[in-house]
Amino acid sequence: MSTQYADFLRQDQRLVMLRILSEVPQYRSNSSVIASLLGQFGHHPSRDQVKGDLVWLGEQGLVSIEDIGSVLVVTLTERGGDVAAGRASVPGVSKPRP
Repeated sequence: MSTQYADFLRQDQRLVMLRILSEVPQYRSNSSVIASLLGQFGHHPSRDQVKGDLVWLGEQGLVSIEDIGSVLVVTLTERGGDVAAGRASVPGVSKPRP
């Protein structure tokens, strides 16, 4: 897989994570549930990759993270909601397509 294609997939996967969080109750879920839901959108990362991307999203201020051992519990921030809806952009996260 080319680096360019891998970067595209990673950026799209991060957007999908934000969009998943924007649609769940209290904008909150855990890394295990998010990993399962990503499959419905054509992404099949390992749970370790999901956790890595969630930590990255946390570093960008798009989610807040609570580490409870085997899973991460993440909550969408206001900025993360803006990125998920296309009202803001962050390098490393795809922009939503109409």
